[in-house]
Amino acid sequence: MKPQQLKREDTALLVVDVQERLAAAMEPEALSRVLGRLGALVEGARVLGLPIAVTEQYPKGLGHTVPPIRERLGDVPVIEKMRFSSLDDAVRTRFSGRRNVVIAGMETHVCVYQTVRDLVLEGRHPVVCIDAVLSRKAVDREAGLELARAAGATLSSVEAVLFDLLGVAGTPEFKKISAAVK
Repeated sequence: MKPQQLKREDTALLVVDVQERLAAAMEPEALSRVLGRLGALVEGARVLGLPIAVTEQYPKGLGHTVPPIRERLGDVPVIEKMRFSSLDDAVRTRFSGRRNVVIAGMETHVCVYQTVRDLVLEGRHPVVCIDAVLSRKAVDREAGLELARAAGATLSSVEAVLFDLLGVAGTPEFKKISAAVK
């Protein structure tokens, strides 16, 4: 696949299942790093005006999106789901006309990977932020990243994605995003 620049008008952000009970099962240091990067990604997506979707897998059992991320998401509606893949009609509606979908969340080897696979099968281009995805076990996170790459995802990072979308320094958006990723 030829490299391509991410463009605002063709890109959306999907936050997959960053929920209270899942977060509680993660290694605390890794969780802290991922939540920091994910917070910067959400902040950057909002600055850039990207459509954002957030999913919650069976919130009755797994709780809701963790407060630090929920606060950054603002009024973005939560899409509840039972399927592991986050790609459903509600997500499709939010991402209408967007080919590139930046993905972050939990767990890398289950919901993130299955979402990537479904996006590729639908003809979209998933971009997984490797510093903003997590699984309970490191081996599962690595397996999920390998599966995502094999399925056709681009593996990237929060900073690489945001600065690719920006394309230029010296703007008010650049200053806000630079502050968010510090």
